[in-house]
Order: sequence, then structure tokens, then C-alpha cells
Amino acid sequence: MPIIVNLDVMMAKRKISSGELAEKIGISPANLSILKTGKAKAIRFSTMEKICKALDCQPGDILEYKPDQE
Repeated sequence: MPIIVNLDVMMAKRKISSGELAEKIGISPANLSILKTGKAKAIRFSTMEKICKALDCQPGDILEYKPDQE
């Protein structure tokens, strides 16, 4: 998939655990794991807003577009 999720990178930079972030943004650790691994098919803007607020970052710090190689 051409969308790369760098959530784990931002979490490491901010020194925050998965459990702590999940609690701060109000989602289950399992759902956060799905986001971190890039297996999510979609993300709500409200969830993205909470993640950005908790990590003090921009959406572009978390999501990256890399076209598929042909």
C-alpha cells in the first residue's frame, strides 16, 4: 500500500508507550496496534486530531505517501 504509517516513529520521538497513547486518545490498544501496523483501512479525522494533539505533531508526521513500484 502506498500510504506508510509512521506512528511508531513519532511515539518513539515523544517517548510514549502504546498503552499510554491509546488511553490519551480514547481507543483500545488493539485498535492503536492496527493503526501502527498500517492495517487500518481508514482513520477518522477526530482520531487523527487526538493523535496529533497527544504527540504534538502534524498529520504529515504520521502519514507518508510512497507510490508503489511497478
